[in-house]
Amino acid sequence: MTDTCRLYLITPPEVELTPFADRLTAALDGGDVACLQLRLKGADDDTIRAAIDTLMPICHAREVAFIINDRPDLAAQAGADGAHIGTEDGDYASARQLVGDTAIVGVTCHDSRHLAMQAGEAGADYVAFGAFYPTGSKTARSRAEAEILDWWRELTVVQSVAIGGITAENCAPLVTAGADFLAVIAAVWDHPDGPAAGVKAINDAIAEAAAS
Repeated sequence: MTDTCRLYLITPPEVELTPFADRLTAALDGGDVACLQLRLKGADDDTIRAAIDTLMPICHAREVAFIINDRPDLAAQAGADGAHIGTEDGDYASARQLVGDTAIVGVTCHDSRHLAMQAGEAGADYVAFGAFYPTGSKTARSRAEAEILDWWRELTVVQSVAIGGITAENCAPLVTAGADFLAVIAAVWDHPDGPAAGVKAINDAIAEAAAS
């Protein structure tokens, strides 16, 4: 557990491995990143395995956890740090059985307190709430309000991830409401000054919000 909100970085939905490996290196060297989630929706197994082989060593060299979206089977095979499970991507129990007791398993809960309580009671390491803001990465099934983070913080020690359109400019209410992690895609990868600047901007915004 940590009392400090940290950056939970997610890959773009499609990547060209060689140039992206350089961009990932720059991002991770730009400031504190807790973990990277490999999220390649629709990619075949060989593509995902190639991405794991290229990107996971970059993360581990910097003590950044490497989590695979949707595919606990591939996470287990690759020795990744964990898996993230969406509401349509299987269930927590099956994922836990695949990755083992010591790996990280996170669960998408949208804006549902019921789903979050189920996941927490089952043993999930974190629950993900969102979308908090409009996002271009996917069609959001729900809109969450910052108060759900405060409710969760008061209820349990299970960590929370806030996701959905989060930027350096709008993240402060989520930090002060008690999010343990901010999941970010575009604010880092599409930053006009590059991914390292994107990571720095998010970290600076977190620190400012935490100090206020």
